[in-house]
Amino acid sequence: MPRAAASRARSPRCRCSCTPAPPPRTPAPGSAAASAPASHIRSAGGDHLLAMVCVGAWGAQLGAPLRLALPVAFPLMMVAGAALALWGLPMAAVESGIALSVLALGACIACRWRAPVWAACALVAGFALLHGYAHGCELPVAADPAGYSLGFVLATGLLHVLGIGIGELGVRVSGAALRGFGAAVAAVGAGFLYSALSA
Repeated sequence: MPRAAASRARSPRCRCSCTPAPPPRTPAPGSAAASAPASHIRSAGGDHLLAMVCVGAWGAQLGAPLRLALPVAFPLMMVAGAALALWGLPMAAVESGIALSVLALGACIACRWRAPVWAACALVAGFALLHGYAHGCELPVAADPAGYSLGFVLATGLLHVLGIGIGELGVRVSGAALRGFGAAVAAVGAGFLYSALSA
């Protein structure tokens, strides 16, 4: 195999914009390509899952209006990030940024950071752009882009709802337990970040 082809074969998902994606095909009814939100949750990595849950939990910890604003902003910006990937626009350090999002969001919960509305929304939107870009890079060849996008947006919403439930439970029952959850997520995120930077 030529050196250039071998390099592309080893490229991580965040560098997918280097090569044009093949045109998507419309999936047959009932096929795996037209996947339900549950299948997107199963296929998402642990870094994606933890970040999405933390968005809901942190929003619940912060209270109104961020209880709803953060879970709404995240999927909207994910769609924007996926569109950038599908258009072939480059984005650097996607994997490291996703790992950092787990660390940062967990730390926000652990430290109970009462971020201003604009700061919390900006932080979540920036991380969501990276997550969406990674999803766009992983678009299955046989998937319908619109259906796939709808699936991961719905899956993200379900994970946000789970996070809101965890956050509300922590706020009402044990704030210390909620902060402990955030600290544990931040520790896992630090491991993700180390692995991403070492790759």
